[in-house]
Amino acid sequence: MNLIVSAIGQGLLWGILGLGLYLTFRILKFPDMTVEGTFPFGACVCVSLITQGTSPFIATLASFGAGLLTGFLTGILYTKGKIPVLLAGILVMTGIYSINLRVLGKATVGLLNQNTLLNTGILRELPNSFPSVTLGLILLTLLILLLALFLNTDLGQAFIATGDNKLMARSLGINTDNMEILGLMISNGLIGLCGGLIAQNDGYADVNMGVGTIVIGLAAIIIGEVAFGELSLTARLVAVILGSIFYRFVLLIVLKLGFSTNDFKLLSSLILALCLMLPVLEKKFNFSKTLKKGVQKP
Repeated sequence: MNLIVSAIGQGLLWGILGLGLYLTFRILKFPDMTVEGTFPFGACVCVSLITQGTSPFIATLASFGAGLLTGFLTGILYTKGKIPVLLAGILVMTGIYSINLRVLGKATVGLLNQNTLLNTGILRELPNSFPSVTLGLILLTLLILLLALFLNTDLGQAFIATGDNKLMARSLGINTDNMEILGLMISNGLIGLCGGLIAQNDGYADVNMGVGTIVIGLAAIIIGEVAFGELSLTARLVAVILGSIFYRFVLLIVLKLGFSTNDFKLLSSLILALCLMLPVLEKKFNFSKTLKKGVQKP
């Protein structure tokens, strides 16, 4: 039971990463490699502040601010420096590695005997693994409501239009550069926040903890889309969270089958590859027709 609750809690917290990546990957429609630098940057800032005696709440907000900064830097390089977004993200991600080492002072810092969001207040009284579930539900409810409200404003619609068709958006008087910078900032802000929360949940921050995070976020997005199909924009945000939880259960099953945790990143890549290939496999092997024949009455 504890493993199941833990998987749900992990899925909820990692779902924030999926929400952030959804803004760039699906709405702005470009790959942002800054993710793998932003995530550990948020974790390192949060852990460093907590170990120095800062309130966990302030430290968590600082992790969000750290993400905003990395998104802004990538956006400036992309829009003003005219560097391709993929390369701009790689440049920022690479530079942040050195910054993370300076922020932490060493490669890994633990949170042993430190106050975090997960062991303060009422959350301290909950059974094992339930604090992450409770905190995840509260934060995700708030974030999804805020994102849904934002995307339905004039500014949010301009942001969506920029991702749909940049030339058309410009013809309507939308400053697409500003929209892309805004999107990258919000996206990376959420990813930095996720890094801070995961660091508090796991009890440490490491400068290398961002490796493979983009695959985790994409897995949540793709699994949610494959499982639930066509949905409204707000429902898609919820589907990303459910995809993140489902992904954690897949990893839990893999662990129960006897695989090593060292294989997780390889298995994550395989799971994502299979999800991405599902439309091609369905077309080639006619899964939908086979299912229809299976349910037909004789």
